[in-house]
Amino acid sequence: MYETLASIDNIRLNFSEGGLLYMNITLACIMFGVAMEIKIDNFRKIFTYPKSAVLGIISQFLILPALTFALVVALNPPPSIAMGMILIAACPGGNVSNFISALAKANIALSVGLTAFATLSATFFTPFNFAFWGGMYVRYYQKAGYLNIPIHIDFLEMAKTVFILLGIPLIAGMWFAYKFPNFAEKNMKRIKITSLVLYLSFIAGALVSNLEHFTAVIFPIGLLVLLLNVQTLSTGYIVGTVARVPIADRRSLSIETGIQNSGLALILIFNIFHANGGMAFMAAWWGIWQMVSGLLVAFILARIKIPELSWSKVRTG
Repeated sequence: MYETLASIDNIRLNFSEGGLLYMNITLACIMFGVAMEIKIDNFRKIFTYPKSAVLGIISQFLILPALTFALVVALNPPPSIAMGMILIAACPGGNVSNFISALAKANIALSVGLTAFATLSATFFTPFNFAFWGGMYVRYYQKAGYLNIPIHIDFLEMAKTVFILLGIPLIAGMWFAYKFPNFAEKNMKRIKITSLVLYLSFIAGALVSNLEHFTAVIFPIGLLVLLLNVQTLSTGYIVGTVARVPIADRRSLSIETGIQNSGLALILIFNIFHANGGMAFMAAWWGIWQMVSGLLVAFILARIKIPELSWSKVRTG
């Protein structure tokens, strides 16, 4: 497998300045639409389930990046793939997690609250976790003498980029929904669907223009994405099980920890890491696969009945 990926660190995708601008605008529109749905009540929902909410935050922002670093060390993939895996784990949950939580009969209120918190706090946690764990990866392998990794990690530069591309559209979307609630309510869904279609069209175009690279690495990349996805989905559920929270909460923790914002990962890769092939292929395939796996997990969980006494037993036990 690694023989196929041997040259992936040196791949730079075919990508124009116009394509980068298009991608940035589409992500900004997506985040603007997401922000229009964020209300103060979303954060109150976190306090409704304080134990599960704290576990969700710890699971996503502390445990998941650490476990991903351990997975990277164990698998020892090419450096750009490893950094792509670490970046994915550092990104906040995607808003599609709320939809999957509903299908899985999870605690939707908890899911919405955690998504709102993760989205707003990503301007700090994403660059912090990537700089910390990515920096540790670079130091680990340079110290071991295995690799010379030409990836520079600048926390402040990354934080600035995340704030411009994520923070500003979020602030603008929340302000717009507050000032013009009727217009926002009527057009929120239309804005989100349009921006998502434009974003997916960008992904399709980027893959087609780099098809010769993508077809060569799709299977080894797919295996690494699968292993990472198993870890992300199981992390939240195991944390909730160990802490003995209700089963519906465990499902929400699993989905919120397991579904990451691949759009933000791709934006950072193209803006900061100059369209590095390994990182970009990892994030792009992650975005496709996590939808498949998320829907599959939701389909399975929805058919497993939650025992009627599980809530009271867990809370009193």
